[in-house]
Amino acid sequence: MVQRAVRERGNPQADVLVTLPPFIQQAAGKGLLQTYAPAGADQVAGADKAPDGTWTSVVNNYFGFVYNKKELKQPPKTWDELLGSRYKNKIQYSTPGVAGDGTAVLVKAMHDFGGKEQALAYLKKLQANNVGPSASTGKLAPKVDKGELLVANGDVQMNHAQTKTMPHLGIWFPAGTDGRPTTFALPYAAGLVTKAPHSANGRKLLDFMLAREQQEEVSAIGGGFPARRDVKAATDANATALARLMDGIEVFEPDWNDIDKNLSAYVEDWKSATGS
Repeated sequence: MVQRAVRERGNPQADVLVTLPPFIQQAAGKGLLQTYAPAGADQVAGADKAPDGTWTSVVNNYFGFVYNKKELKQPPKTWDELLGSRYKNKIQYSTPGVAGDGTAVLVKAMHDFGGKEQALAYLKKLQANNVGPSASTGKLAPKVDKGELLVANGDVQMNHAQTKTMPHLGIWFPAGTDGRPTTFALPYAAGLVTKAPHSANGRKLLDFMLAREQQEEVSAIGGGFPARRDVKAATDANATALARLMDGIEVFEPDWNDIDKNLSAYVEDWKSATGS
C-alpha cells in the first residue's frame, strides 16, 4: 500500500491510507500523509497514534499464530517446539518487510529472544522446517485449516474471523525464553493522504471510524478491538471470544521508531540469515 502511494504521489488516487505498523510510520516519514486528528483521537493511547497527527489507530489488533487443531491436540507452547521433526515442511510465515504480519514475526522474535542476533539465529534454524516465504499472510490460514501446514503466522482479528469458516484453525502465541506467551498490538492505523483528491470526505471517514458508536461495534462487526480507551469492553460473542483468547497473554510495546528507522537493515539481515 505504501509503495503504491509512493508511485501515485504526483497524482494521488487514495484519500485515506490504512495499514499496520511499521508501514504507517513509513508512509508518514515519506510525506504521504497530511496532519489530521479525527474527532475522538484524544481518546486513543499515545503509542497508537502519531505525535504529529499524521495517523491514528482506528481498530486495535494483535499479532498471533495459527495451528491445525485436528492434527495437533494442543498448540505448541514455545518457539523451540517448532524446530522439531514434527513440523518438517509444515511451517510457513509471511515475508518480513513485505507483509505486516511477516514483519511482526521478526519483531516478536527479537523481543522474545532478547535481541536481533538471537532472533536471527533462531529463524535460521527454523528454515529447516519452513516451507518458504509468502507475500500474503491471508493465504496461510486456509493451508493450516486443510492440514497442508501445521503452523503459520497471522493476526487475531483476521484469524478469529477465519475460524468461523475454517473449523480446524486455532490461534496461539509462542512463549518467550521465560515461558510466558507474548504478543503486541498490531493496530489498523489510518491517515489522510497528502493532496487527497477528496480530502473533506477523507476527514469524514476518519471521524466516522473513530466515533463512539462505530468503536462500540468494532468487535461485533469487525471482530477487532476498539482503538478508543473510553469505549468499554463489549459483550457480544466476538468480544467475549477475543477476551478469552487474550487472557493471560503478556502484551509488550515494540519500539516502532527504531523499527521504522532500521527496518530495511533488519529485513536484509533476515534475508542473509535465512537465505531467503
